[in-house]
Amino acid sequence: MVNWPLSASASGPAQRSCAGCGGKICDRFLLFSMERYWHTRCLKCSCCQAQLGDIGSTCYSKGGMILCRSDYIRLFGHSGACSACGQSIPANEMVMRTQGNVYHLKCFSCSTCRNRLMPGDRFHYINGAIFCEHDRPGAALLSGHLPPLQSSSALTDQKVNTHDAADGSQWRKVSCDAK
Repeated sequence: MVNWPLSASASGPAQRSCAGCGGKICDRFLLFSMERYWHTRCLKCSCCQAQLGDIGSTCYSKGGMILCRSDYIRLFGHSGACSACGQSIPANEMVMRTQGNVYHLKCFSCSTCRNRLMPGDRFHYINGAIFCEHDRPGAALLSGHLPPLQSSSALTDQKVNTHDAADGSQWRKVSCDAK
């Protein structure tokens, strides 16, 4: 994407049509992207509606959509590597997340007993290791219940919810989302 001042040629003022609205571009600045010209206000992300000229010099196009970097990565990008096994995670695969780490569903398990943790399960995260409620080192589980997450059909991108226990430790609710 290039942001150019509109210049006049020897034959008269440059007249360009906007690929977004179809109108003539008479503004002082215009954008050139995907071999077409745009008003600065018309080149927008199809998802978040951000004006792409305002947020950077790059835009992405896929599946008939024009996207900002964040939405392109969210929809089509690579989710990265699993923090447990190190293998690649496809962008459309369901994942578990905690403390900035991402895991395959099958890899999100207790470091001690290897039982898989599910959405709504309580766990403790200590120095990069995940422990189920029964294998948490250093203290017995305190009474209390955390509500389960929404059903899998309603899951969305969620932040990890932190709950402080009476002994000063923090419990985290598992979050599952499509990436």
